[in-house]
Amino acid sequence: MSITELNISPVGRVEGDLDVKVYIDNGKVTRAHTQAAMFRGFEKIMEGKDPQSGLIVTPRICGICGGSHLYCASSALDTAWGTKLTPNALLLRAIGQASETLQSIPRWFYAIFATDLANKKYADKPLYKEVVKRWSAYVGETFQVGLTASGLPVQIYALFGGQWPHSSYMVPGGVMCAPTLKDITRAHAILTQFKNDWLEPVWLGCSIERYMEIKTWDDMLDWVDENESQKNSDLGLLIRAGIEFGLDKFGQGVGKFLATGTYLHKDMYNNPTIEGRNAALISSSGFFDGENYHEFDHMKISEHVKHSWYKDQEDGLHPWDEPLPTPTKSQTLHDSNFDEKYSWSKAPRYDGHAAEAGPLARVIMNANPANKDHQIQDPLFGDIMKKLGPSVFTRVLARVHEAPRIYKFIEQWLSEIDLDGEFYIKPVEKDGKGFGATEAARGALAHWIEIKDGVIKNYQVMAPTTWNVGPQDGDDNPGPIETALLGTSIEDPSDPVEVGIVARSFDSCLVCTVHAHDAESGVELSRFKL
Repeated sequence: MSITELNISPVGRVEGDLDVKVYIDNGKVTRAHTQAAMFRGFEKIMEGKDPQSGLIVTPRICGICGGSHLYCASSALDTAWGTKLTPNALLLRAIGQASETLQSIPRWFYAIFATDLANKKYADKPLYKEVVKRWSAYVGETFQVGLTASGLPVQIYALFGGQWPHSSYMVPGGVMCAPTLKDITRAHAILTQFKNDWLEPVWLGCSIERYMEIKTWDDMLDWVDENESQKNSDLGLLIRAGIEFGLDKFGQGVGKFLATGTYLHKDMYNNPTIEGRNAALISSSGFFDGENYHEFDHMKISEHVKHSWYKDQEDGLHPWDEPLPTPTKSQTLHDSNFDEKYSWSKAPRYDGHAAEAGPLARVIMNANPANKDHQIQDPLFGDIMKKLGPSVFTRVLARVHEAPRIYKFIEQWLSEIDLDGEFYIKPVEKDGKGFGATEAARGALAHWIEIKDGVIKNYQVMAPTTWNVGPQDGDDNPGPIETALLGTSIEDPSDPVEVGIVARSFDSCLVCTVHAHDAESGVELSRFKL
């Protein structure tokens, strides 16, 4: 059988900037290339600007993760300027970060991922009718409930940040707000509504406390069968349908995971330094090579551009050593030569390895037996990785598993704010280098800044999507999504929903129209939407 090529453009459902080319032989993907189809260059915008420009510019990089960019921009200046942060400032930054991540969980699950399970590919499965009834786009019973509830957590963010998205309330030295008791009470009420409208009755079918007792994969399966409420919850249905539909059988990826960690403890990072960050994290950082955990060191991060549309840059440079973007001519997916440059994304590597960033990386770090008392200690995904391994199913389960824990964190941090305490300490500006990082909903996000003569000399942003959709590196090793697509069975090349499922399990966040072309002539065979 001849090899069939599919040019899929775009793949995501939010922004149409990710394209994928796959080669199919005997019904399976044998080669895959991801292409970031848009040049952004936010770093160039900030060249020569005031160091605090990042607080205004970088939240505009993304309309969904703007708060995460603000978190990184303020943290990078904290380390460059040697600021002091009060417990209140660290709590309000953590509440903002957690609220943004919490809103993204139901929004991503229903609007981006679950609707794929209503594809006719699964029509012969016993649970298909129930999946269609609940999760069909726009008309599904719980699709609407989940999407509506997803708007609640960002109301909490807006209470303290003044607005969401694109707030600038986090600044070097603290936060630009001083909440009242009314604000705290209102935030508690919004959080409770999120729990009562969706999290407990629709998603879990039980209390948050009962769900958080689950420590192993066997516990999880027992929890599903414990009663009808849990079995018929949306999470119960995801677990049953996910296994029945075979989501645990494909989309494995590179098997190496990176998390930069987030939520700095209110009493452990009052004098911010890059060296002191790992120990102060509540959601721990680290690199997992498939067998062992390694301490996170941002100096082991590098970027490759052999297959990226940039010039005047060596491969394997640390972000502080990289030049500002120097774009070169790009091509469309159909015209690209994949032995040469083919993406606007660079190829990040950690200690030389491609690494998956995202919720699965985070929950793997939570299972690290070396985590300290103040850090999350959750062995569940350590056990799941041993029994199931990485896959589309494991990746999706990791994302939704975070919701109850984040809810409890926000509830706790709201109760710890000292309304009579300080929220901001004015820093002294100076030249230097800074590094700030967090975990956006999609994974590891980091900013690097160099300040010289009072202005920005260099600014580099590395997003979780860069880690996941990055092209081949200098040694032609593929990136995480390129690897995850290998071996995927394509049942119907005229409707390759499996490619979308793999890419969207990483939350690749882009819109979807697929064009199928004859491998030899390049003639478009059909056009369809996933």
